[in-house]
Amino acid sequence: MVSLSRASKTLKSKYAQFSHFIFIGRANNGTAPVANSCNSRLVSPYCQLGWGQNAFFCSHSCRHSIKDGSSIDLSQYPCDKIRNFSIIAHVDHGKSTLADRLLELTGTIRKGHGQPQYLDKLQVERERGITVKAQTATMFHKHNFLGSDTYFLLNLIDTPGHVDFSYEVSRSLAACQGALLVVDAAQGVQAQTVANFYLAFESNLAIIPVINKIDQPTADPDRVKAQLKSMFDLDPSDALLTSAKTGQGLEKVLPAVIERIPPPPGKSNSPLRMLLLDSYYDEYKGVICHVAVVDGAVRKGDKISSAATGRSYEISDVGIMHPELIPTGVLLTGQVGYVVSGMRSTKEARVGDTLHHCRSTVEPLPGFKPAKHMVFSGLYPADGSDFEALNHAIERLMCNDASVSVTKETSSALGMGFRCGFLGLLHMDVFHQRLEQEHEAHVISTVPTVPYIFEYSDGSKLIVQNPATLPSNPKHRLTACLEPTVVATIIIPSEYVGSVITLCSERRGEQLEYSFIDSQRAFMKYRLPLREIVVDFYNELKSITSGYASFDYEDAGYQTSDLVKLDVLLNGQSVDAMATIVHKSKAQRVGRELVEKLKKFIDRQMFEITIQAAIGSKVIARETLSAMRKNVLAKCYGGDVTRKRKLLEKQKEGKRRMKRVGSVDIPQEAFHELLKSS
Repeated sequence: MVSLSRASKTLKSKYAQFSHFIFIGRANNGTAPVANSCNSRLVSPYCQLGWGQNAFFCSHSCRHSIKDGSSIDLSQYPCDKIRNFSIIAHVDHGKSTLADRLLELTGTIRKGHGQPQYLDKLQVERERGITVKAQTATMFHKHNFLGSDTYFLLNLIDTPGHVDFSYEVSRSLAACQGALLVVDAAQGVQAQTVANFYLAFESNLAIIPVINKIDQPTADPDRVKAQLKSMFDLDPSDALLTSAKTGQGLEKVLPAVIERIPPPPGKSNSPLRMLLLDSYYDEYKGVICHVAVVDGAVRKGDKISSAATGRSYEISDVGIMHPELIPTGVLLTGQVGYVVSGMRSTKEARVGDTLHHCRSTVEPLPGFKPAKHMVFSGLYPADGSDFEALNHAIERLMCNDASVSVTKETSSALGMGFRCGFLGLLHMDVFHQRLEQEHEAHVISTVPTVPYIFEYSDGSKLIVQNPATLPSNPKHRLTACLEPTVVATIIIPSEYVGSVITLCSERRGEQLEYSFIDSQRAFMKYRLPLREIVVDFYNELKSITSGYASFDYEDAGYQTSDLVKLDVLLNGQSVDAMATIVHKSKAQRVGRELVEKLKKFIDRQMFEITIQAAIGSKVIARETLSAMRKNVLAKCYGGDVTRKRKLLEKQKEGKRRMKRVGSVDIPQEAFHELLKSS
């Protein structure tokens, strides 16, 4: 206790000399902070302590009052004082932690206050340790630029790293002029690193390589620099060496952003053009739209129109994310922020839309490609009476995730439900988890399927998202079957090359490229049918490579294939929810596995149950579940054999009649387990 008391007194005396504080506000000329009587903040001259053992550095942040946006004068930040950039990387390379450190470094959030990965808001993001939604934050930073201290407005966008959310990344890059490409110093370049680099490269963004986690014992920055040079032709001397965990090297990041990334190219004297980046639903404010102002300016009270829908709205609130919503009353050219315009649903806020002032004619911005759904799955309530509750939960969730497509459908086995389209398997998994966590909905999901195209002799085409809708015996002759394919990028340690080639060959893969990044890592590209990777390909890839493989894929169009519809029959009746489309070479094995699993899950009845897998009218696999049988001869003590035969025949006839009128009930829990395992 004595030592603690001494330490406390020492610290008090050490910081007593810094008891004077300075007021920071905004001067009229915008060149330096001055006192402001009502909206000023007390900030210590040593506003940030550096991470590391003995490192001290000041954040040089422009600390505005964030309780009231009136103290933030955005007119002091013309285009040449604005930098818009995003952070892109593979999963778990430290994007969100780096974003935290930059927010702390600029004084946007206080160090040690709030939760780690501050911009990851969703519960599913915090549980899984991944970023699902791209998040924006505005920062103010002072930097010695061209010989004078200048305040800059920096818009940071933290993006997801998983392949399923690359649509979020492409939308974020549209609002930026540069990107920080973060690479783990121990793991090096991985599959999503490659994909994100080319997304940024195609958008003509300035790319700043950042080698993160250099504090790890296994870090090898020189090897990573060589990989960046060989794969992307990036100059190794341009790479920044940092550790977001300890703060090492972070003081070089923001100066590099200001000096290497160009300002936004908009025209302040042109009519207003805003690019709609994202939207979500707030219970109190309605639809909140994230926008990037390309040309002109938008102010509270302005009337705007949508180029896509033609509808008009009045701006009721406008501001920036700092990192929470801070109203400023105006957004100027080159700035990224939010607007509230009274939209009733996110369906009105089409991502990629151009917003402009009413009664003005502008050329719409290029926008984005529409989200392409790669995986489809049926969602049904665990209890049939909960359909309306599930419908309401899905509508609410779609307000925050507009990239999901939903249509209603009916199954004879599961009742009323929905057919949902997702961007990938992880996207589907996250959607299910959010339904359960945020809306307490209990759902049964069917086996994920992909969209197929079937062409018939009369020239008609049928796009099949649900196998049950494909006729088993069509009226016209089938001429061609098309299935979606992807180009998969796989990066693995060189000792696992043989196992991965075998796995891809089993999944009907076609090798497109094979090379070595360095002496330890191999780079492979395969064309694979999407159907072969949607269920368990990634898990198996991780298993055979001891978790070291990284995997990414992109759409590669359709190719012809020999496909058949596999029906499951119970006592001759088709179970539509179990129908699936498979390649003809695998139909026998898949059918055999399905009927064997189904035999384990279905309860025995008083009559015999026949379980069959069939292609059209041809049965390719069969299992029989024998009936529970009562011993009708127990009461016969001796007597003539004809008496026993009469009793057995009577029982046999009863079983036959029961089989005709009886129905097989599949327990929903067993049905769910079967679908998951298949």
